Amino acid sequence: MRPLIALFGATASGKTALSLALAQRFGAEILSCDSVAVYRHMELGTAKPTPAERALVPHHLLDLYDPNQACTAGGYARHARTVLDSLAEREVLPILAGGTGLYARALLDGLFPSPPQDANLRERLRALAATRGAAQLHRVLQRLDQAAAARIHPNDVPKAIRAIEVSLAARRPISEQWQAGRDGLTGYRVLRLWLNPDRKELYRRIDARAAAMFANGLVEETRRLIDEFGPECRALTSLGYAEASAVLRGEMTEAEAIRQAQQGHRNYAKRQTTWFRKEAELHPTHPLHGPGNSSQVLDEAVQLVSAHLAGAEKV
Repeated sequence: MRPLIALFGATASGKTALSLALAQRFGAEILSCDSVAVYRHMELGTAKPTPAERALVPHHLLDLYDPNQACTAGGYARHARTVLDSLAEREVLPILAGGTGLYARALLDGLFPSPPQDANLRERLRALAATRGAAQLHRVLQRLDQAAAARIHPNDVPKAIRAIEVSLAARRPISEQWQAGRDGLTGYRVLRLWLNPDRKELYRRIDARAAAMFANGLVEETRRLIDEFGPECRALTSLGYAEASAVLRGEMTEAEAIRQAQQGHRNYAKRQTTWFRKEAELHPTHPLHGPGNSSQVLDEAVQLVSAHLAGAEKV
């Protein structure tokens, strides 16, 4: 059983700083777990590790796709498992670090096997939502699968569409498929760490980071991405880029965009915290109560990783 360190946390919680410190301490390499950092050419709005940080420690699973290409949780997991196999051959400790909970779940716990997308059906369902409203789409889902409808918010059109699509394609409710066997990661002893700093401090860090993104040229980076990949590029709907795009369209000032991006990132951090709290209820997880650049948090994390590695050697 090979050891694997999984470090999770909300945006701006300090995952990069802590993962770098742990990787240098234990001779590890870092696997990014971020649904936007997988895209090339998107640097400022993703808070990727800098070139200097990447020079200190090898990083994986960054820059896998162009912004106009789709990345799914399953596709990410396949890339990640290939990297893990390579590190295992070299006997290098992997540190999984990021804030995209679904990607982490896909890698560590597996996802249920789902049918491929049906482009025609998706277009019809989008048209239904556009003409008759999200509530009507949700009622369709309720008729197909009441359990899934109870878990999906009536206004969450993308999730409702996917649930309907999967239920129809497989000819069984998606909630039943959720209970089917998952292709979980095997052969690893996973130590899960969760950075959970004080909310006030986290929001302060989020606001400073969002402002710095714009000060460092996020609007101009977004302009270049639109010129190359088009304004409808899905990756440009992510936080920061969506607000920068609005500035370029003349819909808001840069100051307004910064405030909206700050609020959006705070809302996202709240959702991430809720996700990882629920994950901690399912899996043994060690919460680290402070930002990742705190010496106290680093000392605690080092002790936990050291104990985990010592336990792995005894297995």
